[in-house]
Amino acid sequence: MTNAALPADVFRAISDPTRRRILDVLATGEHAVRDLLSHFDVSQPAISQHLKALKSVGLVRERKEGRFRIYSLDATPLRLVHDWTAHYEQFWNEKLDALGDFLDRTGEE
Repeated sequence: MTNAALPADVFRAISDPTRRRILDVLATGEHAVRDLLSHFDVSQPAISQHLKALKSVGLVRERKEGRFRIYSLDATPLRLVHDWTAHYEQFWNEKLDALGDFLDRTGEE
């Protein structure tokens, strides 16, 4: 596991929709690979590869429990994504405000 993930690495890791879904599932609690498989229509080796990519940037933690590996979410690296997108929030708010103004004017007619 990398101690300090680079922003580009985190973005690359979450660019895959299956990885994002894995993070969503892990946000509900810890899961073994066999538990994760029930949420996806992919093979066990594919899930393991996705977990490896997420683990390499620190988004997933792994611990052993008997002969199973249990995975959990560590959302800390997602702060890099949040911080980067927060800069653009002002543009979204401006567009939403403009849409609201337009809808208000249209409703008055």
